[in-house]
Amino acid sequence: MIDLYYWTTPNGHKITLFLEETGLPYKIIPVNIGKGDQFQPEFLQVAPNNRIPAIVDHAPADGASAIPVFESGAILLYLAEKTGRFIPDTLRGRVDTLQWLFWQMGGLGPMAGQNHHFNNYAVEKIPYAIDRYVRETARLYKVLDRRLEGREFIAGDYSIADMACYPWIVPHERQAQELNDFPNLRRWFDAIRQRPATTRAYALADEINTTPSVSDEASRQILFGQDATTIK
Repeated sequence: MIDLYYWTTPNGHKITLFLEETGLPYKIIPVNIGKGDQFQPEFLQVAPNNRIPAIVDHAPADGASAIPVFESGAILLYLAEKTGRFIPDTLRGRVDTLQWLFWQMGGLGPMAGQNHHFNNYAVEKIPYAIDRYVRETARLYKVLDRRLEGREFIAGDYSIADMACYPWIVPHERQAQELNDFPNLRRWFDAIRQRPATTRAYALADEINTTPSVSDEASRQILFGQDATTIK
């Protein structure tokens, strides 16, 4: 059994996509980040960076005690290795998949996240910041669009690289991006959206959370007002 500490963010969706594809038994433990659940001591034992998602695998391959894993990319890699699925077993295929997984972790996710913040959450609208991150998001979309030319998926067969990237393309309108400007990306996006596991994962999210994480000044402070003093 996998315990999944989860909230309905792009990084959270990555893990439900994988778990729904593989059928691994899992239990969701909601972590409402707008209410500060991510700062509870029991969660910090699993995820010391106080960010979702995180997992605890109660049946690791070595048969020993439960293994906690935090950071969405690390979780995807751990689960792929545990199941032997959605990661190639060849050297070159594995390298190809991992470099695009890390591309999402180091590029698409952080840049699109800043795009979300300055476009949708920042109290003060700063034109330079908005333009900076909208343009960088567009550049990254184009990199992925070019990569997908002549390819069904990012690294051959459907893999953890696709699962990592897809949830960050879902809110493309909030990122001020037009998917029709990126035809290869659009085709890839539509193909993943139609997968039954994707449908189940996003339907699950709708059941767990029906309100925005940032709904008042208290939730804004929880999400955007943290500094070194909040690390206990």
